[in-house]
Amino acid sequence: MSPLEFALLVMAGVAGGLAGSIAGLASLVSYPALLATGLNPVHANVTNTVALVFSSLGSTLGSRPELHGQASRVRELAITAVLGGAAGAGLLLLTSPDTFERIAPWLIAAASLVILLQQRIEPEPGHGRRAGPRLLVSIFLVGVYGGYFGAAAGVVLLAVLLAATSDTLPRANALKNVVLGIANATAAVAFALLADVDWVAAIPLALGLLAGARLGPVIVRRSDARLLRTIIGLLGLGLAVKLGIDAYG
Repeated sequence: MSPLEFALLVMAGVAGGLAGSIAGLASLVSYPALLATGLNPVHANVTNTVALVFSSLGSTLGSRPELHGQASRVRELAITAVLGGAAGAGLLLLTSPDTFERIAPWLIAAASLVILLQQRIEPEPGHGRRAGPRLLVSIFLVGVYGGYFGAAAGVVLLAVLLAATSDTLPRANALKNVVLGIANATAAVAFALLADVDWVAAIPLALGLLAGARLGPVIVRRSDARLLRTIIGLLGLGLAVKLGIDAYG
């Protein structure tokens, strides 16, 4: 790898870390950057998943104020996310991602519309602050999706959390970063052991992702929630259109 490619991956990582911790769209920047270095799509996908562990680490460090008081919820959702991420990674290692490539645009578009419209579902009775079955099933399915395909999994998870809870955008975003990070880390461990990760490319990308993701929660904390919802939703819809063209074109 040339010094220029190293620097470009670091810069792409910073941009991806910001996009991931704010809007759940890290792969929108990091995955094409890996392709630009000459990696084929399969190697780029597994390398990107491994590098994104550092994006989750940075965003978690930056989200400590919003995570205060959410320890019990994080523990509940983390177990579900690990199971989903492991299932998704196993599916990816055994099958082709063609099916998810066709489902992803519709899933991302629906999640983006939920964020834009600020819809809420009724809280599950009898569970209080604990996660009910409906939310746990949703988290498991998002974990499977994240471990298998991954594109804009953060947007989907953020939509689920905003719809199923009464949390503010910064608190839901912080929870999203931790839960998605756990699911992604589960898949990353599987890929590191069983798949062909390009570590030379993963290292500079990971450094940038860590730095960018650390700053993201600070921006969310100081931004207008309605404007940020609109930006996230529109970016998600744009990605859904692009993925739809790629999948069905």
